[in-house]
Amino acid sequence: MKGIFTKTPVLIAFCCLLFITSVFAQNTTVTGVVTDGLARVSLPGTSVVVKGTTNGTQTDVNGKYTISAPANAILVFTSIGYDKQEIAISGKTEINVTLTSTTQQLNQVVVVGYGTQRKRDLTGAISSVKGEDISKFTVTNPIAALQGNVAGLSIVNSGTPGASPVVRIRGIASTTTADPLYVVDGLLQTNIDFLNPNDIETIDLLKDASSTAIYGLRGANGVIAITTKRAAKGKTTVSFQTNVGIQHVNNKIDVVDANGFKKLYSAQLANLNAAPFDYTNYTANTNWQDLILQNAVINTNNLTVSNNNDKSTTVFNVGYSNQDGVVKYGNYKKYLVRLTEEIKLNNNIKVGGSVNGFRWTQDPTAVGLNAGVYAAPIVGVQQPGTGLYYTMPSFQRAQVGNPLYAIDRGRGNSINGGYRINGNVFAEVRFLKDFVFRSTFYTDLGFNNARSYSGLPYTVVNLGEGTTPTATFFDNTVRTSVSQSANEYRNFQQDHVVTYDKDLANGHRLSVTAGFTTFHTSSTLLSGSRTDTTLNVPFNSDLWYLNIINANNPVSNSGSGTLETQAGGFARASYAYKNKYLVNATIRRDGSSRFAPQNRWGTFGSVGLGWVASDEDFFKKFAPAIDYMKFRASFGKQGNQNGVQPNLYQQTLTTASTAVFGDNVYPAIKYAYRPDSNLHWETVTGIDVGMELRLLRNRLTVDVGLYNKTSDGILTSFVLPGSADQSQRYYTNLGKVTNKGIEVNLGWSDNIGKDFSYRINTNFSYNKNVVNSLGNSTEFKLLGNGGNNVTESSQSIGYFYGYKQVGIYQSTADLTNQPHFSNSLPGDIAYADINGDGQITTADRTYLGTPFPPYSYGLSVSLGYKGFDALLSGQGVAGNKIWLQRRTANFAVLNYESNRLNAWTAPGTSNVEPILDNSRGNNYLFSSYYLEPGDYFRLRNIQLGYSLPINVVSKIGIQRIRVFVSGENLKVWTKATGYSPEPQLGDILGAGADNGTYPVPAIYTVGVNVTF
Repeated sequence: MKGIFTKTPVLIAFCCLLFITSVFAQNTTVTGVVTDGLARVSLPGTSVVVKGTTNGTQTDVNGKYTISAPANAILVFTSIGYDKQEIAISGKTEINVTLTSTTQQLNQVVVVGYGTQRKRDLTGAISSVKGEDISKFTVTNPIAALQGNVAGLSIVNSGTPGASPVVRIRGIASTTTADPLYVVDGLLQTNIDFLNPNDIETIDLLKDASSTAIYGLRGANGVIAITTKRAAKGKTTVSFQTNVGIQHVNNKIDVVDANGFKKLYSAQLANLNAAPFDYTNYTANTNWQDLILQNAVINTNNLTVSNNNDKSTTVFNVGYSNQDGVVKYGNYKKYLVRLTEEIKLNNNIKVGGSVNGFRWTQDPTAVGLNAGVYAAPIVGVQQPGTGLYYTMPSFQRAQVGNPLYAIDRGRGNSINGGYRINGNVFAEVRFLKDFVFRSTFYTDLGFNNARSYSGLPYTVVNLGEGTTPTATFFDNTVRTSVSQSANEYRNFQQDHVVTYDKDLANGHRLSVTAGFTTFHTSSTLLSGSRTDTTLNVPFNSDLWYLNIINANNPVSNSGSGTLETQAGGFARASYAYKNKYLVNATIRRDGSSRFAPQNRWGTFGSVGLGWVASDEDFFKKFAPAIDYMKFRASFGKQGNQNGVQPNLYQQTLTTASTAVFGDNVYPAIKYAYRPDSNLHWETVTGIDVGMELRLLRNRLTVDVGLYNKTSDGILTSFVLPGSADQSQRYYTNLGKVTNKGIEVNLGWSDNIGKDFSYRINTNFSYNKNVVNSLGNSTEFKLLGNGGNNVTESSQSIGYFYGYKQVGIYQSTADLTNQPHFSNSLPGDIAYADINGDGQITTADRTYLGTPFPPYSYGLSVSLGYKGFDALLSGQGVAGNKIWLQRRTANFAVLNYESNRLNAWTAPGTSNVEPILDNSRGNNYLFSSYYLEPGDYFRLRNIQLGYSLPINVVSKIGIQRIRVFVSGENLKVWTKATGYSPEPQLGDILGAGADNGTYPVPAIYTVGVNVTF
């Protein structure tokens, strides 16, 4: 009996333990919602797995999940870009989880060339921009949206419909071209007009030589790698975005009105001792700029259907954009379609491909912007009653036309358009567990066609002047003509890459990539025009082909083509020890057909080191303040073939003057240029160091980078000294250029309370460009814009070179006491005597500034409150000059800008503006008088959006609806007087000239984004 009672407590205890164990061993259903701890939004696609098992699920589009698991199990929550969390169920049936994104940027995967890397593992200078940030701008080219968002990236936008921006990365390293290389899903490109801005997942900018070295001879100016959108795992989604905006020119050039013109022109005639002009019939007060400019519509639309399952991934995207120009009546239309398919044959083999289709049409503007500035305001547009256009007054009639006449006559006279198709197919095989081999074949084909028509002139009205009566006029000498062109572009590329990626024992991790690539490109360009001397071609676009005019009429034909190939082999090794000691090394062997056989091949490479100091044990004492600290340094050396036309090492011929012998005329030939048989690529060497910080619980981010990039043997051309003949132009490797700079990125993100979040990001960059040498034994100068831009040793590329204004000669006494030209008179510009010889000569021209902004910066503020979101962004540049080329024109009497109202008239009246006298050539010499500061700050974007509550829209089968309003380019603070202060940097040796720069308009937009 005692034994029974002795064993009973043990038995009872065992039964209780068995009961408790059985209770916790039974599965329970757990539900919950996973959200972002910073943005307070749901996280779809989050993996929820029972620890130690394969039992798991994913959160739905609303961040919700349901999982069956033992009541004593542990759930593991993981999402890309967020810290992993493990939470014990402990019998609970509802577990809501907040994931922290403290390492989101560090774990972000970026494109590094023929592969990807975590941002944490990078040792080079790479910046990333998300596609969602690009989609907040109303643009037809996605690169335009990057302006002000990335340190070290200079973008010059244009308001011209469909125009591509000018892009520079870390300054100008060559005298020929500085355009970066674009890589779209692996395909090498020179432009990305075919891309849909709403179809981009990420853009990664590779800025330093160690990052770009793997791209070989084409990547020396920097690389912009673009990844298009892929389908989210396990979901089928349909999304649609549309917006419509009105473009408006806020800043017009300040010109005088009719009264101001009469005042200034009369003063100019008096200064010339000329007879007064008869204004009797010139009673109008026309603002030509208001008449040629218009409020223009811009509309973009995008539809994406995507599906991702266990076996295949499909994305189908179509887009349409329609942009009218703010100058009448320009227009650009863009039609896009993309299909991407990936099929998983088994766990080790995957195949797929994509195809992009692009169709564009463009109606050019029939008049230049300067027409609205130059035309005299005293003339009306059309004669009442007859509707005939007026011509300009006699003093500018031959040189300046009625702007509205030009627009009307040229409207609809051009048919420009093209097709582009590109795509790829690939196969990927995973073998030996840690190896992946991928072969990809790409093609890119472009077909552009243009037809144009020049019709008969209109009958016009010449207003009477003096004894000449008002009369109509029709120019019988003008004949109709037709032009036609057809251009084809063909690119073929193949990449074959094998990758080994392995987490080794004891914290060692190694990734090795090796492969080879080839690129073949060719083009064919044909054009012609004919003028009919007997018949008139009617205004009917169906007839605008060359054969409509007999070939016996005046004909102009031309044709050209290109053909070149590149090939290269490469390898990259990335090593990390305990994720805190990092090494990346690259080598590339490249060849290009642009150079002579003996100079085609070269070997280049790079190495980068990184140290995550915050992972060291000794760093723990800084942990409350500093969450993450990494130092990086890299060195790279690569070739650069950009800017060298194919086969320049070979001698070619061109036609020269003809000769007459007896009754026969014989053509002559001459060298087209002087070749250098040793012509080879530039060599770009770069050193980059940087530091990355995350502080104050990851709320403050600091990225600082320093770089020194040198281009040796820059590719350029010049006319040999002592000759003005282009046949003596010599192409060679000449000199060295250095760019040094600093880049700073600062960010702060935080929440206030439960519902309000905000983020502030700023960036700043400074670049110093210096030509170290130009030539070996002899120093040459490379000239641009007629010698107003000069490139020479010890100065920046293409700097402004001219006379420095020190005032206005007020009297003959000033001429006696100050250096001057021999023909200078009171009222003329006084120039500085730079060499101190007591007179003004060409030797007194000097450095006047650079057209390239050394400073650039950007700012953005993002706010979120419940369903509302707001964005405020701005950008600017400083330190450059703008050449007011439009003011130097003196081919006729032109309208005056308002600064000329302050022109010198007598001693003491002005010490800046010279006398009104277009016969005094000294005042038209290039000088600091024609330069103005290029500094500006632009309010880039203000946007307010609202996302409807999910519990409301889900009832009608919609995942998300967001509506928004925005204003872009609303205000510019600048001293520049043109339509846009953005520096014109397309021509490297002749940059910075404002000769009627197309306006960058303000855009007022409304739009909606819907996801089903």
